[in-house]
Amino acid sequence: MKTNGSLDCWVPSFFTVRRVWHETPDTVTVVVRAENGVRFRFHPGQFNMLSLPDVGEVPISISGSPHRSHVVAHTIRAVGMVTRALAHVRRGDVIGVRGPFGRGWPIDRMRDRNLLLVAGGLGLAPLRPVIYWIAAHRNRLREVILLYGARTPADLLYRTSLPRWSHRYRIRVWVTVDRPDSAWSGHVGVVTTLFRFAERYVHPERVLTLLCGPEIMMRFAVQELHRMGIPDTAIYLSLERNMQCAVGFCGHCQFGPYFMCRDGPVFRYDEIASWWDVREF
Repeated sequence: MKTNGSLDCWVPSFFTVRRVWHETPDTVTVVVRAENGVRFRFHPGQFNMLSLPDVGEVPISISGSPHRSHVVAHTIRAVGMVTRALAHVRRGDVIGVRGPFGRGWPIDRMRDRNLLLVAGGLGLAPLRPVIYWIAAHRNRLREVILLYGARTPADLLYRTSLPRWSHRYRIRVWVTVDRPDSAWSGHVGVVTTLFRFAERYVHPERVLTLLCGPEIMMRFAVQELHRMGIPDTAIYLSLERNMQCAVGFCGHCQFGPYFMCRDGPVFRYDEIASWWDVREF
């Protein structure tokens, strides 16, 4: 882990699972801790490679606070062999960790700006460290808005945290679901239907927008941002595609001239706009 100067990005270091809790029926947050007093530092938006012996390795965004260097959190959806195994770890288990890798969110550009965070489904996990950063620097920011959408109420991440982020951190939070259940009383529809609530607080000349979620959601979100007059240089997206080695060596995550793992996963929209609409990519 290059940021703390003591761990090797090529060889997994072993971290002990300290806590696991279910976010949704198929998604868990796993908190791990390095042994021997090693401190883990990362930039919001970076990811780690997590591994289990005889199972495999997978890239997972870091979803914890950047201000807690003694533990690191990952929110994991069980969708493949490795993630299913990671979703079943228990306190005291040991997992391999390589990282942190990649380029994160533009923290250095956020001060004295309006922030618009747009997340779909699991895309809220890479934005969660930004929210912790906002909490620590709230007086240096203007309006902060979070628009979050999920398939159903049962698929919402961090459900108990959302009200706290709103009241304690002064974040304007709007949440929607595609398919409500009988108990749901909130908004219904895709996340872009929430943009109408944010428009009154967004000033194109001083806003930064951070997007993370399914690519189809981000494509429509970018169209909405353009309609609102927000320039490409103020739009940032987190992209993850088939990352395997995490250091730009294997070439599996190439996207135009970029490697997702090395040059991303966070990109400013004008950097990738010419490749964004090429379906083969």
